Amino acid sequence: MPEIPKVYEPQAVEARWYEFWCERGCFTADPHSPKPSYAIVIPPPNVTGVLHMGHVLNNTIQDILCRKARMDGREVLWLPGTDHAGIATQAVVEKALRKQGVIKHRDELGRDKFLEHVWAWKQKNGGIIIQQLKKLGCSCDWSRERFTMDPAYSTCVQRVFVALYRKGLIYRGKRMVHWDPAARTALSDEEVDMVEEKGHLWHLKYPLLDEHGQPRPDQWVVVATTRPETMLGDEAVAVNPEDPRYQKLVGRRCLLPLQNKAIPIIADPLVDPKFGTGAVKVTPAHDPADYEIAIRHGLPLTVVIGPDGVMTAQAGEDFDGMDRMEARQAVVEELTGQGLLLKTEDYVHNVGYSQRSHVPIEPYLSEQWFLKYPSVEPAIACVENSPPHMRFFPDRWARTYSHWMHHLRDWCISRQLWWGHRIPVWYRRTPGRESRAAEGTPGREPLRPRDAAPAAADIWCDVTPPQDAEHWVQDPDVLDTWFSSWLWPFATMGWPEATDMLRKFYPTTDLVTGPDILFFWVARMIMAGYEFMSDPRFGLADALPFRNVYFTGIIRDKLGRKMSKSLGNSPDPLELIGRYGADALRFGTMRSAPLGQDVLFDENDVVLGRNFCNKLWNACRFRQIQGGRGLGGIVPDLLTRDDQWILLRLDRAIRELTGALAAYNFSEAVQILYRFFWSECCDWYLEACKASLNPEAAPPDAAGDAPDSAAARRANTLAVLDFVLSHTLRLFHPFLPFITEELWHGMGYHEHQPPGQGDTTIMFAPWPQPLGPGMLERFGVLQDCLEVAEAKQELVVQGRNLRRETHVAPNRKVTFVLKPSMDVPPQDRAVLTLLLNAAALDVDPSFQPPKGTPSARVRLGELYLPLDGLIDVAAEQARLAKELGRAEAEVAKAQQKLSNPAFVQKVPPHVLQEHQNRLADWTAKRDQARHALDRLTRG
Repeated sequence: MPEIPKVYEPQAVEARWYEFWCERGCFTADPHSPKPSYAIVIPPPNVTGVLHMGHVLNNTIQDILCRKARMDGREVLWLPGTDHAGIATQAVVEKALRKQGVIKHRDELGRDKFLEHVWAWKQKNGGIIIQQLKKLGCSCDWSRERFTMDPAYSTCVQRVFVALYRKGLIYRGKRMVHWDPAARTALSDEEVDMVEEKGHLWHLKYPLLDEHGQPRPDQWVVVATTRPETMLGDEAVAVNPEDPRYQKLVGRRCLLPLQNKAIPIIADPLVDPKFGTGAVKVTPAHDPADYEIAIRHGLPLTVVIGPDGVMTAQAGEDFDGMDRMEARQAVVEELTGQGLLLKTEDYVHNVGYSQRSHVPIEPYLSEQWFLKYPSVEPAIACVENSPPHMRFFPDRWARTYSHWMHHLRDWCISRQLWWGHRIPVWYRRTPGRESRAAEGTPGREPLRPRDAAPAAADIWCDVTPPQDAEHWVQDPDVLDTWFSSWLWPFATMGWPEATDMLRKFYPTTDLVTGPDILFFWVARMIMAGYEFMSDPRFGLADALPFRNVYFTGIIRDKLGRKMSKSLGNSPDPLELIGRYGADALRFGTMRSAPLGQDVLFDENDVVLGRNFCNKLWNACRFRQIQGGRGLGGIVPDLLTRDDQWILLRLDRAIRELTGALAAYNFSEAVQILYRFFWSECCDWYLEACKASLNPEAAPPDAAGDAPDSAAARRANTLAVLDFVLSHTLRLFHPFLPFITEELWHGMGYHEHQPPGQGDTTIMFAPWPQPLGPGMLERFGVLQDCLEVAEAKQELVVQGRNLRRETHVAPNRKVTFVLKPSMDVPPQDRAVLTLLLNAAALDVDPSFQPPKGTPSARVRLGELYLPLDGLIDVAAEQARLAKELGRAEAEVAKAQQKLSNPAFVQKVPPHVLQEHQNRLADWTAKRDQARHALDRLTRG
């Protein structure tokens, strides 16, 4: 086999193996395979997206699950694709066209021309994130990549709309909705982020009117508001009927300032008497609560803020055409000038922001399409059943899911956009309706006041337009992006036909996603699955879309801050891959990703991942340099106690790793791999086995009277090492796909595998199974070797401590003396001598140490490090005394600072942690110096 290069170069290796996997169809799922299925659908990233650390975390987890499933012998479908991202994509294209000087607003192009530009943009830029996922090593079935605006997928979306409309679950109605004035579209509740802001509470004076309708100059009612610009649309002042302060005013009228019109003072139980003054302004067209009050009291609906966030003509001549925020300041100034602003208070409150355009939303009265959620009961039952048919990891999200499902509100599914799935509804042409449909988006005027609901004969709802299409006009709205993505698990596999793909891979096995879209996507997919896959044609016992849902945490920086471009704390994953390699990024990210908790990302974890890859590379190089036949047979009689120990540690690692992956505990899985390979295999076994691989390094009596030859023992050690490394590469493959594939071939392990089980790629090599009692018994592995190995490790650790405490260089050959408490065979002596880097380890039951000889009590006996000729004892005592004094002073300084409540309560958490770490470090140094000094001075 060719020699493994000295240095691992991930970039060349990763590109070569990814091309190899794709060319040979390693990721392509076969619906006709007799293997049991495993399926996962990728949460489709936005077509506008580029790879960020959240994608790295989510897709690395998915890839781990898929690669593990392949090694378990399952037929794996990891179905990729992208989402058309209606609002986001339209905003990106509009911005680009404005920058190019093509348009000031999309209306100038018209719908068809604008969509041509969007499709051209998608063709050029839409696949960027897919190529980036390939760089990460994602083993998706790229032959089945889907896009939510593909023709077949779009037909599925339209069929679902038509079916739900005909079932009476989709309807059109006038409601108060969340409105995005930047994107000029309605939003669902879940598309609004509530942001705490420091604002103001303005107290406004509304003059009371006498019985003749004239204002009383000395009497007024005071209302408090956070949005003074909306007072231009007030239609009443409301008080709580139980509030004694205002009972005499109910039924009277007051003057609406700036608009100079009389409005009533009414009583309504919705008013909170504790808010502000207890009297509130009622703006029916611009507040959900005020709208409810207006319906009960028959108040007019006056729209003073248009769909573009600009004040309308109804706001008055002085404010018409102003931006809503400009109008706020102008209203406050005018009221101040008229002496009608009583006071202004600082006020902290929550403001709704559009998730997409990041502007404050407007409550807006609008006619929209709504959906009453289907199949709610089975969607609730699949999670609440005991045991549940669908499991959430962590399971705390099941409670959140259940709460939302029991308090559903109808879903506003229409959006006033051009990019998206156009609603498959046509109206018979009438004067005025044709022009509104052509425009498609409201402008400065209030949202288009559609005609009263037409008769059923005047509405056509179907996937195809009416035959006499020239007499009909299509609804201009498009569907909410989530209305297409809630169909993702089955619409991507050929629904509504009962395809081979659906029969093989639906329901899917796992879903990996973030808890922030539990309601947007997960819950809706569950309902859609039960609604559209329960048809007997599909032959499903349970139509749920997936069996397990794993919720990732949010990636934050090491200070706990959410990553963002504005903070400059969000690294570019492609830069990290270029610097350290994809495997290093994957391993480092997973190491810091505890189950369901937020991830504190630190680039040092990626550095550790790179170092880990280098360790794996060098361990395999070490084995290859030894020569000999690869994967030779293990002879039980020639196993050393260290050989037996590493086989037991491998058995434990396989069991624990398999269990951690079954529990979706990926960070624990990484810790298991790290402990086994770095600490147990490399730090101990690879060093210990050198006593057999290099017998000349052993003491003269190391071979004892064993009948086997040094050559036979050496060959057996190589067989054990190959056995361990070949299993290790397979355990690592789901986490480190590239380097494990390179080493699997570089070590020649693929040559020993049956066809289709690792002979071509490690991807299909069987997942390691626990060695089990039978195999361990056949190898003659005894459990008591664990105790012996731990005793030897303890001796080595204490011997190295003796060197460090007495400042004897690690590379200086010294002689240790062991006064044994049990038998130490020659082979174990040879191992201990090597690991202590000693000239010799003398085993002397009668040893009498000179006074001041450093020693350590261990299970194997008393270990001594004679210092004759090594150090000046008096000088070392003086040095340690000085070191102890400094450490004690630093401990006292740190304790004094941390015992000061003013300091502890004032500093940021990370600064406090730094001081706590400093105290711990100096305390350890103090104890170490004290212990070393005691060893030198005791008799």
